[in-house]
This record gives sequence, structure tokens and C-alpha cells, in this order.
Amino acid sequence: MELAEKIKKLKKKRNAVILAHNYQLPEVQDIADFAGDSLGLSIEAAKTDADIIVFCGVYFMAETAKIISPEKTVLIPDKDAGCPMADMINADQLRALKAQHPSAKVVCYVNSTAEVKAECDLCCTSGNAIKMIRDVLKDEKEIIFVPDQHLADYVSEVTGKDLIIWKGFCPTHVKILPEHIAEQKRLHPEAEVIAHPECPRPVRALADKILSTEGMCRYVKETKTKEFIVATELGIIHRLKKENPGKVFYPGSRHAICPNMKRISLEKILWSLEDLTYEVKVPEDTIIRARTCIDRMLKYA
Repeated sequence: MELAEKIKKLKKKRNAVILAHNYQLPEVQDIADFAGDSLGLSIEAAKTDADIIVFCGVYFMAETAKIISPEKTVLIPDKDAGCPMADMINADQLRALKAQHPSAKVVCYVNSTAEVKAECDLCCTSGNAIKMIRDVLKDEKEIIFVPDQHLADYVSEVTGKDLIIWKGFCPTHVKILPEHIAEQKRLHPEAEVIAHPECPRPVRALADKILSTEGMCRYVKETKTKEFIVATELGIIHRLKKENPGKVFYPGSRHAICPNMKRISLEKILWSLEDLTYEVKVPEDTIIRARTCIDRMLKYA
């Protein structure tokens, strides 16, 4: 409580806003002004008159906030909170792939670095990827999709589009195995399985609903179902329980913990506000090009 009070006072003094991704530690989610997915948080921050954004997530998320709000100071409380999937492709690798397919449109999952976004035609989230491919790019013959092979596979499966897929993946979601879900279904036969599209196809095949993190939060509120097996990073269960006190949630797998998402603590948030560390900087030309990629998506969202 003492830490939380110090953070609140300093946040007000600095005119800062604190954002927490759905996978953050419970106490970090609770201290935040907004909890949600990476793009939604960045958009919320852009709407505020805050001078400083403290982004409690992984590095590409803080970069996205900087791209959307270049005039604001963006801080990440732990500079080593990276995303292995985002780091599975860099700008040089993407340029080489584009050279092999010069007529292809390039779509990047928002879980990518600023330099990769700057090389893409269109951005997408796990919630709108199907719409971007099926509707916005419906007439395109060749589409490159980076970096997540499992989200790309899901989009291809639903839309029937034959995508050129980069073989990146989320190390946390691939820890969720079909046998984990099968065991939970055996233990909780009345529960619905909700799975994130970053899960591999054998896990998705066992799900009742394939949903983004925000999609999960919306669906659980709206449905009359009372029990859920949640196949994504375990941090979201805190928010689901908080927003739906009459419902019960079971982890799809107890192995689905992202160590990078757990690096940020209340202490680090306080230190970040005290010392204005660690500031996230993105070159201006990268911001301009990456923002174009994001804006094209938002136009159709």
C-alpha cells in the first residue's frame, strides 16, 4: 500500500499515465490507469493529456506507444523486458524476404519491432488480423505475414488465403499443449475453452472460441457461461476474475507464464517515475513509416 501511494503521488506530480498489459503481475495491473492489449493501451494513452507514459509491458509495446504519441515521453520500467517473438525477425531479414516477393503486400502483427513495422504495408492485431486479410487485402495475390506463424496459420485457415509465413512464434503460447487442454476439459467438463490465436493449431482445435486477450475479456462478460479454461498467458486470469467475480477460470496450462511480462514490479514503476527511466526512443523516420502502417489498420478497424 505504501508503494502504491508513492506511485500515485509521483504519477500526479509527473503528469504521467500508467499502462499495464493483460499479462502483467496483478499488483501492476491494479496500479495502472488502463489495463488491456498493447495497441489499445497506446491508443488510450494518446487520448490523455499526460506528458509521460509508463508502459508496463514488453519493449515493442512501449515502442508502439512512442510511434502513436511521439510528443510524449515513453518509459518502460525494465529495459530488458523484451519479446522473443518480436525479436525473431529484424528489418534486414524482412527486406530480404520482400526482395524474394516484390509484388507481395506485407502485414505485420503488432507484436513486432518499430523497425519491422516501418517495412510493412499494414499492421494487425490478433483481434483484427482476419478482417485485415479477408477484407482489406482481399484482392491481393501475395501476402507476407510476420512474425507469428501460428496467428498466420489461424488467419489462413479462416480466410482460405495462402500466406507467405515467417516462422516466428510465442515461446509462452507454444508451452500450452493439447494434452493440457484435454486434461482440463476432463476435470471441468462444463467449462468453455477460450484460446489465443498464438496457440498452435492442435490447441486451437480443442477450443470453443479463438479470441484475442481483449476479445476474451469482452466475451466472458457477455456470455452466460460460468466456467472457462483459458489458453493464454496466465496473467489475464487476474483481470478476468476481477471483472467477472461470479465466474470461474482455469489455466489452460500452468506453464504459460511469460518471464518477460513478469519483470516489471511496483518498485520498478516507482524508480521509473523517480528517475524517468528507461526512456524509449524511436528514430523519427522510423516513427513516420511505422505510423503509416498502423494508421492504415486503424482506418479499417
